[in-house]
Amino acid sequence: MTHSYRFPADFHWGAATSAYQIEGSPLADGAGPSIWERFAHTPGMMANGDTGDVACDHYRRYRDDVRLMRALGLQGYRFSIAWARVLPEGTGRVNQKGLDFYSRLVDELLEHGIEPNATLFHWDLPAALDDRGGWLNRDSADWFAEYAGVVFKALDGRVKRWSTLNEPWVVTDGGYLHGVLAPGHRSKYEAPIAAHNLMRASGAGIQAYRALGKHEIGVVFNIEPKYPASDRAEDIAATRRAQAYMNEQFADPALLGSYPPELKEIFGAAWPDFPEDDFKLTRQPVDFVGLNYYTRAVVRHDPGQYPLRASPVRQPNKTYTETGWEVYEQGLTDMLTWFRQRYGDIPLYVTENGSAFYDPPVAEDEVLDDPLRTGYLRKHLKAMHRAIEAGVNLKGYYAWSLLDNLEWSLGFAKRFGLYHVDFATQKRTPKATAKFYAQVIATNGAVLDD
Repeated sequence: MTHSYRFPADFHWGAATSAYQIEGSPLADGAGPSIWERFAHTPGMMANGDTGDVACDHYRRYRDDVRLMRALGLQGYRFSIAWARVLPEGTGRVNQKGLDFYSRLVDELLEHGIEPNATLFHWDLPAALDDRGGWLNRDSADWFAEYAGVVFKALDGRVKRWSTLNEPWVVTDGGYLHGVLAPGHRSKYEAPIAAHNLMRASGAGIQAYRALGKHEIGVVFNIEPKYPASDRAEDIAATRRAQAYMNEQFADPALLGSYPPELKEIFGAAWPDFPEDDFKLTRQPVDFVGLNYYTRAVVRHDPGQYPLRASPVRQPNKTYTETGWEVYEQGLTDMLTWFRQRYGDIPLYVTENGSAFYDPPVAEDEVLDDPLRTGYLRKHLKAMHRAIEAGVNLKGYYAWSLLDNLEWSLGFAKRFGLYHVDFATQKRTPKATAKFYAQVIATNGAVLDD
């Protein structure tokens, strides 16, 4: 019997990017530097010395890129706003030219029938605010609310779906604990403070929207299901710690108003006692939650790994992407159903999902064949549909990413795009996955039927 994968009639299909990864021209038209501008220009921090100085040149080519979105049949485009373009010092003076860029982008999207979905913070904190302590400063919640208010006043109405933060876990784990991402700190004492202030900022941003906005606002988390490597008690406990650290550290204060108790065990003396009143701020009502999913982790106890005392275990006979992530589509179903069970029937979007695989050289005027990426997309869309059948209130999907782009400290070598980008010429070439995704959108998933 054929299984139908047709999605609900109001299901929303889109693609996603972020500002520093695609825009280029990071200091153009009066913009201030961000922590990623600094980090990328610090010797030894970026693969091959790559930077976002040009990236995909989207700042100048956005009209052409919107036409690529229209060619796919996208119903929505999720992008982020570079805080330092709008407020070069992070607070205070507004740079109208920077704000005008996003206004033009939004108008272009609407003209082509594409719904804008704006994220306020996708990792690129203004450097001027980092000089004032960045996310370690409790004033950061007020800074963020001020910035959010400026953007809401300019764009709300034309933009009807907003997110405060993208993946705060990555910001703190990579940027404050392990130092592999901006701002490049390595401190077990700093990471919990930065994490807490990020969630206070998200709450303050939501409060600002309730005062100024008229549509929807939420927050975006990256979730990676954790599975024990064995039934040993040590592995099960390590899996529980990993689950609390990555998947609950941010969603719990936002949606439950507390932290999972395992965080005290994980961080020990480095875990602060936060004021109880802070959780009134972190737990602001949201209209939706965005979830980013790429892979799972199989976990075993590892006493040498601080602070988690847990390590991932590579699985035999499995396909791995070029970023070292296992292709495991069942994890997407598991993630979505787990989230509903823990946090209730909140409207959800899969706001990022994609894969980096090797792409062959691009021939002139040809579609680039990328069967592994197409297979990844097909499998994960089916897994997403199974979650809907299980009762998950899933409203839409955004493929990561529209374009090959700067994959943060990994540089330009890891390609996630639906469109191939030649970074020397800025030529965009559709991949076979783009053609397949266009068919998915046009048929609302019926092309997946088997």
